[in-house]
Amino acid sequence: MVNWSNCKSYFIPFVIFTSFGFISNRLPWGFYGHKKINHQAVFSLPPTLFPFYKEHINYITEHAVDPDKRRYIVATEAPCHFIDLDHYDSPFDSIPHSWNKAIVKFSEDSLRKHGIVPWHIYLTKINLQKAFEEKNVDKILKYSSDIGHYIGDAHVPLHTTHNYNGQFTNQKGIHGLWESRLVELYAEKYNYFVGKASYITNVQIEIWKVLKESHLALDSVFNFEAEITTENVFPKYSFEQRGTTTVRVYSREFSQEYHRRLNNMVERRLTSSIRMTASIWYTAWVDAGQPDLSVLLNNKPSKIFLKEMENLEKKHIQHQLSGRDCE
Repeated sequence: MVNWSNCKSYFIPFVIFTSFGFISNRLPWGFYGHKKINHQAVFSLPPTLFPFYKEHINYITEHAVDPDKRRYIVATEAPCHFIDLDHYDSPFDSIPHSWNKAIVKFSEDSLRKHGIVPWHIYLTKINLQKAFEEKNVDKILKYSSDIGHYIGDAHVPLHTTHNYNGQFTNQKGIHGLWESRLVELYAEKYNYFVGKASYITNVQIEIWKVLKESHLALDSVFNFEAEITTENVFPKYSFEQRGTTTVRVYSREFSQEYHRRLNNMVERRLTSSIRMTASIWYTAWVDAGQPDLSVLLNNKPSKIFLKEMENLEKKHIQHQLSGRDCE
């Protein structure tokens, strides 16, 4: 059974009005953002990796959102998506990069309560490296898809704070505004040319560098939203038609002004996620001894693996239909 107390809630910035009240979807980066990260990362790979990843680009793209689906099904999944850095005193000086040392200092229960995304990214990189060593197509696809998701989460400032949805500052919904509404409105205008993947000498240091950048951006994330709300020049919400449903969203005027003041922050974090995802795929392959992936071309995922993915999708749909949510 899922331990719902471990779940964090991440709002897409609209509320669907029905005869039963409000229904909200809560998904980091939105499905679009996570899929975009994995898809674009493939095109940053060197020739030694590109043919294999290009062959499986549809799988890697579609399954970029599997970790979100598991959050409601697997008890240990939720803490893998965030870390409450404001829980710690001087987090970038006091938190060990090593999981074993961090457990000794803070205890595993405490770490999981406040999020473990940096250590989980590193664990997933190690698992991907082993998959390359084994030339296991199923595992390469799984861990490649997963790690892009967690890297994307680490790039979101609101994944680094206990006040992840502005619930303590009267800014509830800001999570969806930052990572879903702005992406919805402006993603087609972003520049996704991020250059080629590069080898990362110390993956743990790089992960913490990303988290520090994300965390230091929080002042702007919160302050600009508060300023625009207080100025009351733009309507904060509006209603839009989504199919046959009327939904409440952050207005285009409010979102545009927020986007302007953030000075393309969302685009920078998204494109940085793409480059880092490709670089960690490449680094895991190099650390695995640079196996020849050409021997894996035209090898499809196993039927057992595809059945597992099918079951995950069924459980995710059942969760959606049940109306359950992480509070």
